[in-house]
Amino acid sequence: MTNRLAPSLLVLASLGLSGCAALSPDSGMNAVSELTSQTINKDVAFVRTAEGAGAADARVRQLLSRTLSVETAVQIALLNNKGLQAAYNELALAETDLVEQSLPPNPVFSVSRISGNGASEIERQIVGDILALATLPFRSEIARDRFRQAQLRAGLATLRLAADVRRAYWRAVGGNEMVVLLTDAKATAESTAQLAVKLGETGSINKLDQAREQVFYAETTADLATARQTTTSAREKLARLMGLWDGGLDFRLPSQLPPLPRRPQALPSIEADAVAHRIDLQIARLELTALAKSLNLTEATRFVTLLGLAGISRRTRDPEGPPFRERGFDVQFQIPIFDGGEVRVRQAAETYNFAFNRLTERAVNVRSEARDAYRIYRSGYDIASHYQREIIPLRKIITEEMQLRFSSMQVDIFALLTEARQRLASLRGAIDARQRFFLAQSDLQTAVNGGGAPADGDNSTTLAAVAPADGGH
Repeated sequence: MTNRLAPSLLVLASLGLSGCAALSPDSGMNAVSELTSQTINKDVAFVRTAEGAGAADARVRQLLSRTLSVETAVQIALLNNKGLQAAYNELALAETDLVEQSLPPNPVFSVSRISGNGASEIERQIVGDILALATLPFRSEIARDRFRQAQLRAGLATLRLAADVRRAYWRAVGGNEMVVLLTDAKATAESTAQLAVKLGETGSINKLDQAREQVFYAETTADLATARQTTTSAREKLARLMGLWDGGLDFRLPSQLPPLPRRPQALPSIEADAVAHRIDLQIARLELTALAKSLNLTEATRFVTLLGLAGISRRTRDPEGPPFRERGFDVQFQIPIFDGGEVRVRQAAETYNFAFNRLTERAVNVRSEARDAYRIYRSGYDIASHYQREIIPLRKIITEEMQLRFSSMQVDIFALLTEARQRLASLRGAIDARQRFFLAQSDLQTAVNGGGAPADGDNSTTLAAVAPADGGH
């Protein structure tokens, strides 16, 4: 009875453990959707069918039919960016790894036949890896942690794309406003330079004043060309991030930046918020948890790395006697004579310590990044607000007074032109300050939720490769 029980136990154990693993309909996208809806309040879609692609294209065309806001641009990118879809494909692949790690190893069935001198022997074996079956619950738990990491990485890719779109959008819109300002300034400077040439021909102004007006026109022309090129590059980057083909490059953007909010955000607990919500920290924490479980599994199996059980059935036919059948089992295990598992345990322990130190370093950096981002945000608001409340109104008063004095012939045309140049510099400074504020606003959101560029030393992928999910088996 014992001989017959061994193969039956192998089959029953494999069937019982295999019932818990299955691929989900959405490939784990539910966690990504929840994450993005909580942080940036946007819809995400994993496009895998022709119907889904058609629905996403229709939504994108609808959003492109009107002037884009920053939120609309982000939504288009989340629906249309193929690099983000590739990140979702990686999530689907990670789920297949989870299912694969959650399945018991398939038993191996072998048949052999030996004959000679009229006698024959047929042997059948069914072989199973008992150690793999015994450690399957632990390996499945580690695989679930890895899959959760993959979900967070997909969410991080989503937030990173949204942050990049916001930066490109503000640079493009700020560039549009600067181009409009410099276009008007160039037209005025051109008229002034032509007037200076005519006055110079009559001897009304000297060569120095004439050269000043001409160089101002030349510099304004160069600044306008630079602004146009910068704006065009920002617009191209925005188009790439939104995943637009050639036909989508005619999307409309506002001609100027929006006004500043009435008051800046007050974030007294920004450091705690960043530590609690940053996705890269959540990934690092899960990595540490998975490595701790892997270390425990490695320590538990340090002496036994191979344990196999085979059920054997053998039928022998002898021409000199009746045929007979033999049954039995075979057990295989590795004797830890040369390798007692110290190397594997040390590798797992050092990998865990490596991840712990990286997590601690990342937490320190996150707190610092959050503080710095908030200081830049508040400073940017104060500077832009100072331009809006103080500098630009004062420049307007000065311009109006200079025009009154010019009308009453108290000042000449060149004093008025000098003031025009100074006012242009103030207007350019105001546009630049507002653009910096909106960029800082985007960076502040990134500092709290994640989505910035990968930090130096971010080795989550390396750690996953260093420490196998099965604890080294």
